[in-house]
Amino acid sequence: MTEGILVIRLGALGDFVMASGAFASIRAFHDTARIVLLTRPAYAGLGRAGGWFDDVWIDRRPVWWKPSGVLAHKRRLDAGMFERVYDLQISDRTSAYYHLLRRPRPEWSGVARGCSLYNRRRELVRYHPIERHALQLRRAGVQRIMPPDLSMIRTPPPAGVPAGRMALMVPGCAPHRPEKRWPAAHYCALARGMLERGVTPLLIGSPHEADVLDRIAATDPAIVNLMGRTSLEQIVALARHAVFAVGNDTGPMHVAATAGCPCVVLFSQASDPDLSRPHGSRVTVLRRAALDDLSPEEVAQALHSLHVWHRSPPETLKA
Repeated sequence: MTEGILVIRLGALGDFVMASGAFASIRAFHDTARIVLLTRPAYAGLGRAGGWFDDVWIDRRPVWWKPSGVLAHKRRLDAGMFERVYDLQISDRTSAYYHLLRRPRPEWSGVARGCSLYNRRRELVRYHPIERHALQLRRAGVQRIMPPDLSMIRTPPPAGVPAGRMALMVPGCAPHRPEKRWPAAHYCALARGMLERGVTPLLIGSPHEADVLDRIAATDPAIVNLMGRTSLEQIVALARHAVFAVGNDTGPMHVAATAGCPCVVLFSQASDPDLSRPHGSRVTVLRRAALDDLSPEEVAQALHSLHVWHRSPPETLKA
Protein backbone atom coordinates (compact mmCIF):
# COMPACT_ATOMS: atom_id res chain seq x y z
CA MET A 1 0.00 0.00 0.00
CA THR A 2 1.29 3.47 -0.91
CA GLU A 3 2.40 5.57 2.03
CA GLY A 4 0.13 8.54 2.75
CA ILE A 5 1.66 11.87 3.77
CA LEU A 6 -0.17 15.08 4.73
CA VAL A 7 1.51 18.50 4.62
CA ILE A 8 -0.24 21.44 6.28
CA ARG A 9 0.63 25.01 5.26
CA LEU A 10 -1.87 27.85 5.60
CA GLY A 11 -0.75 31.31 6.76
CA ALA A 12 0.29 34.28 4.67
CA LEU A 13 1.45 34.12 1.05
CA GLY A 14 5.08 34.81 1.94
CA ASP A 15 5.06 31.94 4.43
CA PHE A 16 3.64 29.60 1.79
CA VAL A 17 6.27 30.58 -0.78
CA MET A 18 9.09 30.17 1.74
CA ALA A 19 7.80 26.66 2.43
CA SER A 20 8.37 25.62 -1.20
CA GLY A 21 11.80 24.26 -0.28
CA ALA A 22 10.27 22.20 2.51
CA PHE A 23 7.66 20.89 0.04
CA ALA A 24 10.40 19.76 -2.34
CA SER A 25 12.39 18.21 0.51
CA ILE A 26 9.37 16.20 1.68
CA ARG A 27 8.66 15.09 -1.89
CA ALA A 28 12.24 13.87 -2.34
CA PHE A 29 12.26 12.06 1.03
CA HIS A 30 8.91 10.34 0.38
CA ASP A 31 9.49 9.82 -3.33
CA THR A 32 6.93 7.03 -3.78
CA ALA A 33 4.31 8.30 -1.32
CA ARG A 34 0.92 9.85 -1.96
CA ILE A 35 1.40 13.37 -0.63
CA VAL A 36 -1.54 15.68 0.07
CA LEU A 37 -1.36 19.41 0.83
CA LEU A 38 -3.90 21.02 3.17
CA THR A 39 -3.94 24.75 2.50
CA ARG A 40 -5.99 27.91 1.93
CA PRO A 41 -8.01 28.33 -1.30
CA ALA A 42 -5.73 31.14 -2.50
CA TYR A 43 -2.69 28.85 -2.59
CA ALA A 44 -4.25 25.77 -4.17
CA GLY A 45 -3.19 26.68 -7.72
CA LEU A 46 0.39 27.35 -6.70
CA GLY A 47 0.45 24.10 -4.73
CA ARG A 48 -0.73 22.12 -7.75
CA ALA A 49 1.58 23.90 -10.20
CA GLY A 50 4.67 23.16 -8.11
CA GLY A 51 4.44 19.41 -8.66
CA TRP A 52 5.18 18.66 -4.99
CA PHE A 53 1.82 17.06 -4.22
CA ASP A 54 -0.47 14.39 -5.58
CA ASP A 55 -3.55 16.20 -4.32
CA VAL A 56 -4.46 19.53 -2.74
CA TRP A 57 -7.16 19.84 -0.11
CA ILE A 58 -8.72 23.10 1.01
CA ASP A 59 -8.81 23.76 4.74
CA ARG A 60 -12.47 24.40 5.56
CA ARG A 61 -11.59 25.88 8.94
CA PRO A 62 -14.32 24.14 10.99
CA VAL A 63 -15.93 26.25 13.68
CA TRP A 64 -15.28 24.45 16.93
CA TRP A 65 -18.74 25.10 18.40
CA LYS A 66 -20.45 23.55 15.35
CA PRO A 67 -20.04 19.78 15.79
CA SER A 68 -21.21 18.89 12.29
CA GLY A 69 -18.35 20.78 10.65
CA VAL A 70 -15.78 19.42 13.08
CA LEU A 71 -16.97 15.86 12.51
CA ALA A 72 -16.87 16.30 8.73
CA HIS A 73 -13.31 17.57 9.00
CA LYS A 74 -12.35 14.64 11.24
CA ARG A 75 -13.84 12.11 8.82
CA ARG A 76 -11.91 13.63 5.94
CA LEU A 77 -8.60 13.53 7.80
CA ASP A 78 -9.21 9.98 8.97
CA ALA A 79 -10.18 8.87 5.46
CA GLY A 80 -6.81 10.07 4.20
CA MET A 81 -5.16 7.17 6.04
CA PHE A 82 -2.03 9.26 6.56
CA GLU A 83 1.01 7.62 8.09
CA ARG A 84 2.82 10.90 8.69
CA VAL A 85 1.78 14.55 8.92
CA TYR A 86 4.08 17.57 8.55
CA ASP A 87 2.36 20.50 10.26
CA LEU A 88 4.37 23.42 8.89
CA GLN A 89 1.78 25.88 10.13
CA ILE A 90 2.42 24.99 13.82
CA SER A 91 -0.62 26.96 15.01
CA ASP A 92 -3.14 26.19 17.73
CA ARG A 93 -5.71 25.42 15.03
CA THR A 94 -3.58 22.93 13.14
CA SER A 95 -2.35 21.36 16.37
CA ALA A 96 -5.99 20.74 17.28
CA TYR A 97 -6.33 18.73 14.06
CA TYR A 98 -3.89 16.23 15.55
CA HIS A 99 -6.27 15.55 18.43
CA LEU A 100 -9.16 14.99 16.01
CA LEU A 101 -7.48 12.02 14.37
CA ARG A 102 -8.47 8.48 15.21
CA ARG A 103 -6.09 6.34 17.22
CA PRO A 104 -3.50 5.11 16.66
CA ARG A 105 -2.57 8.55 15.39
CA PRO A 106 -0.02 8.95 12.57
CA GLU A 107 3.47 10.27 13.06
CA TRP A 108 3.06 14.02 13.46
CA SER A 109 5.79 16.60 13.02
CA GLY A 110 4.63 19.78 14.72
CA VAL A 111 3.94 21.40 18.05
CA ALA A 112 0.84 19.44 19.09
CA ARG A 113 1.16 18.13 22.64
CA GLY A 114 1.69 14.39 22.63
CA CYS A 115 2.69 14.10 18.97
CA SER A 116 5.49 11.71 18.05
CA LEU A 117 7.79 14.25 16.36
CA TYR A 118 7.31 17.10 18.81
CA ASN A 119 8.88 20.54 18.52
CA ARG A 120 8.65 23.46 20.91
CA ARG A 121 6.82 26.27 19.18
CA ARG A 122 8.62 28.86 21.29
CA GLU A 123 11.90 27.63 19.85
CA LEU A 124 10.82 27.35 16.20
CA VAL A 125 9.34 30.84 15.93
CA ARG A 126 12.70 32.41 16.79
CA TYR A 127 13.92 31.44 13.33
CA HIS A 128 13.24 32.67 9.81
CA PRO A 129 10.62 30.32 8.29
CA ILE A 130 13.18 28.71 5.97
CA GLU A 131 15.45 27.86 8.89
CA ARG A 132 12.45 26.81 10.97
CA HIS A 133 11.26 24.37 8.33
CA ALA A 134 14.76 22.94 7.93
CA LEU A 135 15.09 22.36 11.69
CA GLN A 136 11.67 20.74 11.90
CA LEU A 137 12.29 18.46 8.92
CA ARG A 138 15.71 17.33 10.12
CA ARG A 139 14.18 16.33 13.44
CA ALA A 140 11.73 14.22 11.44
CA GLY A 141 14.57 12.47 9.60
CA VAL A 142 14.59 14.57 6.40
CA GLN A 143 18.28 15.41 5.94
CA ARG A 144 18.34 16.70 2.36
CA ILE A 145 16.91 20.22 2.74
CA MET A 146 16.24 22.20 -0.43
CA PRO A 147 15.92 25.98 -0.73
CA PRO A 148 12.67 27.69 -1.75
CA ASP A 149 12.22 27.46 -5.51
CA LEU A 150 9.41 28.27 -7.95
CA SER A 151 11.38 27.67 -11.16
CA MET A 152 9.33 24.60 -12.05
CA ILE A 153 6.13 26.66 -12.46
CA ARG A 154 5.59 27.39 -16.16
CA THR A 155 2.23 29.16 -16.33
CA PRO A 156 2.02 31.75 -19.18
CA PRO A 157 1.86 35.44 -18.17
CA PRO A 158 -1.51 37.24 -18.22
CA ALA A 159 -2.83 38.97 -21.30
CA GLY A 160 -2.07 42.63 -21.84
CA VAL A 161 1.61 42.58 -20.92
CA PRO A 162 3.60 44.71 -23.39
CA ALA A 163 6.69 43.42 -25.13
CA GLY A 164 10.08 44.76 -24.17
CA ARG A 165 11.77 45.49 -20.87
CA MET A 166 9.46 45.60 -17.90
CA ALA A 167 9.69 45.56 -14.10
CA LEU A 168 7.26 44.76 -11.31
CA MET A 169 6.08 47.25 -8.71
CA VAL A 170 4.25 45.93 -5.63
CA PRO A 171 3.14 49.06 -3.74
CA GLY A 172 0.39 47.62 -1.57
CA CYS A 173 0.07 45.43 1.50
CA ALA A 174 -2.64 44.38 3.93
CA PRO A 175 -5.04 47.32 4.40
CA HIS A 176 -4.68 47.17 8.19
CA ARG A 177 -0.88 47.62 7.93
CA PRO A 178 -0.43 51.07 6.32
CA GLU A 179 2.89 51.50 8.15
CA LYS A 180 4.34 48.86 5.79
CA ARG A 181 3.69 50.98 2.69
CA TRP A 182 6.28 53.14 0.96
CA PRO A 183 4.52 56.40 -0.04
CA ALA A 184 2.68 56.34 -3.36
CA ALA A 185 4.40 59.57 -4.39
CA HIS A 186 7.77 57.83 -4.12
CA TYR A 187 6.54 54.96 -6.31
CA CYS A 188 5.34 57.55 -8.84
CA ALA A 189 8.81 59.10 -8.92
CA LEU A 190 10.45 55.70 -9.34
CA ALA A 191 7.99 54.79 -12.12
CA ARG A 192 8.95 57.93 -14.04
CA GLY A 193 12.61 57.00 -13.70
CA MET A 194 11.84 53.52 -15.02
CA LEU A 195 10.04 54.90 -18.07
CA GLU A 196 12.95 57.24 -18.79
CA ARG A 197 15.18 54.16 -18.92
CA GLY A 198 12.88 52.25 -21.28
CA VAL A 199 11.46 49.97 -18.58
CA THR A 200 7.68 49.58 -18.36
CA PRO A 201 6.31 49.43 -14.79
CA LEU A 202 3.79 46.64 -14.20
CA LEU A 203 1.69 47.21 -11.08
CA ILE A 204 0.81 44.08 -9.12
CA GLY A 205 -1.88 44.07 -6.43
CA SER A 206 -5.43 43.28 -5.43
CA PRO A 207 -8.56 45.47 -5.60
CA HIS A 208 -8.29 46.41 -1.93
CA GLU A 209 -5.08 48.24 -2.91
CA ALA A 210 -6.83 50.21 -5.67
CA ASP A 211 -6.16 53.59 -4.07
CA VAL A 212 -2.40 53.37 -4.36
CA LEU A 213 -2.34 51.38 -7.63
CA ASP A 214 -4.66 53.83 -9.40
CA ARG A 215 -2.64 56.81 -8.19
CA ILE A 216 0.61 55.37 -9.54
CA ALA A 217 -1.02 54.30 -12.82
CA ALA A 218 -2.25 57.88 -13.33
CA THR A 219 1.38 59.06 -13.44
CA ASP A 220 1.79 58.00 -17.07
CA PRO A 221 -0.41 56.09 -19.56
CA ALA A 222 2.51 53.75 -20.32
CA ILE A 223 2.29 52.23 -16.81
CA VAL A 224 0.41 48.92 -16.90
CA ASN A 225 -1.97 48.31 -13.99
CA LEU A 226 -2.51 44.57 -13.54
CA MET A 227 -4.60 45.00 -10.38
CA GLY A 228 -6.63 41.83 -9.78
CA ARG A 229 -5.58 40.31 -13.12
CA THR A 230 -2.77 37.99 -12.02
CA SER A 231 -2.87 34.59 -10.40
CA LEU A 232 0.06 33.65 -8.18
CA GLU A 233 1.36 31.40 -10.92
CA GLN A 234 1.20 34.27 -13.42
CA ILE A 235 3.20 36.47 -11.05
CA VAL A 236 5.90 33.78 -11.21
CA ALA A 237 5.84 34.05 -15.02
CA LEU A 238 6.08 37.85 -14.91
CA ALA A 239 8.92 37.74 -12.37
CA ARG A 240 10.88 35.33 -14.54
CA HIS A 241 10.98 37.88 -17.37
CA ALA A 242 11.11 41.12 -15.35
CA VAL A 243 14.26 43.23 -15.21
CA PHE A 244 13.63 43.70 -11.48
CA ALA A 245 10.90 44.05 -8.85
CA VAL A 246 10.42 46.72 -6.18
CA GLY A 247 7.84 46.49 -3.44
CA ASN A 248 6.83 46.51 0.17
CA ASP A 249 7.10 43.63 2.63
CA THR A 250 4.20 41.72 1.14
CA GLY A 251 3.46 38.33 -0.42
CA PRO A 252 4.00 38.97 -4.15
CA MET A 253 7.55 40.14 -3.43
CA HIS A 254 8.25 36.69 -1.98
CA VAL A 255 6.91 35.18 -5.22
CA ALA A 256 9.10 37.44 -7.36
CA ALA A 257 12.26 36.82 -5.31
CA THR A 258 11.82 33.05 -5.17
CA ALA A 259 11.18 33.01 -8.93
CA GLY A 260 14.68 34.45 -9.36
CA CYS A 261 13.87 38.11 -10.08
CA PRO A 262 16.31 40.75 -8.74
CA CYS A 263 14.36 42.47 -5.95
CA VAL A 264 14.52 45.49 -3.69
CA VAL A 265 12.18 44.97 -0.73
CA LEU A 266 11.19 47.85 1.54
CA PHE A 267 10.78 47.24 5.27
CA SER A 268 9.60 49.55 8.04
CA GLN A 269 9.95 48.93 11.76
CA ALA A 270 6.61 47.08 11.55
CA SER A 271 8.37 43.87 10.49
CA ASP A 272 11.77 42.27 10.96
CA PRO A 273 13.63 41.18 7.81
CA ASP A 274 15.64 38.70 9.89
CA LEU A 275 12.38 36.79 10.38
CA SER A 276 10.52 37.52 7.15
CA ARG A 277 12.80 38.68 4.33
CA PRO A 278 12.13 37.10 0.91
CA HIS A 279 14.45 34.39 -0.31
CA GLY A 280 16.32 34.83 -3.57
CA SER A 281 19.79 35.01 -5.07
CA ARG A 282 19.53 38.77 -5.73
CA VAL A 283 17.48 40.36 -2.97
CA THR A 284 18.29 43.69 -1.34
CA VAL A 285 16.41 44.83 1.76
CA LEU A 286 16.11 48.53 2.61
CA ARG A 287 14.74 49.32 6.06
CA ARG A 288 13.73 52.52 7.79
CA ALA A 289 11.79 53.04 11.01
CA ALA A 290 9.27 54.98 8.90
CA LEU A 291 9.19 54.35 5.15
CA ASP A 292 8.42 58.03 4.51
CA ASP A 293 12.12 58.60 5.29
CA LEU A 294 13.30 56.32 2.47
CA SER A 295 13.87 58.40 -0.67
CA PRO A 296 13.36 57.30 -4.29
CA GLU A 297 17.06 58.07 -4.89
CA GLU A 298 18.05 55.48 -2.26
CA VAL A 299 15.88 52.85 -3.91
CA ALA A 300 17.35 53.74 -7.31
CA GLN A 301 20.84 53.33 -5.84
CA ALA A 302 19.93 49.87 -4.53
CA LEU A 303 18.70 48.91 -8.01
CA HIS A 304 21.93 50.28 -9.49
CA SER A 305 23.89 48.05 -7.09
CA LEU A 306 21.97 45.08 -8.46
CA HIS A 307 23.09 46.15 -11.98
CA VAL A 308 19.51 46.64 -13.18
CA TRP A 309 19.32 50.46 -13.07
CA HIS A 310 21.39 52.72 -15.30
CA ARG A 311 22.40 56.22 -14.38
CA SER A 312 21.99 57.92 -17.76
CA PRO A 313 18.96 60.16 -16.97
CA PRO A 314 19.19 62.74 -14.14
CA GLU A 315 19.37 60.96 -10.82
CA THR A 316 17.05 63.30 -8.90
CA LEU A 317 13.67 61.56 -8.71
CA LYS A 318 11.07 64.11 -7.68
CA ALA A 319 8.21 62.75 -5.59
